[in-house]
Amino acid sequence: MYKLLAKLNKIILPSFTRQQLDISKAKKWQLALIGYRYYITKRALG
Repeated sequence: MYKLLAKLNKIILPSFTRQQLDISKAKKWQLALIGYRYYITKRALG
């Protein structure tokens, strides 16, 4: 299930590393999105 979510995240959600987002200047919703993507990716790999 997490592998499928990880693939969907990669396709649908924006990549902040490509946009060179500075974490210290990120908005709350961007931080929440980063945390969500991290959680799903960690679960998919583990």
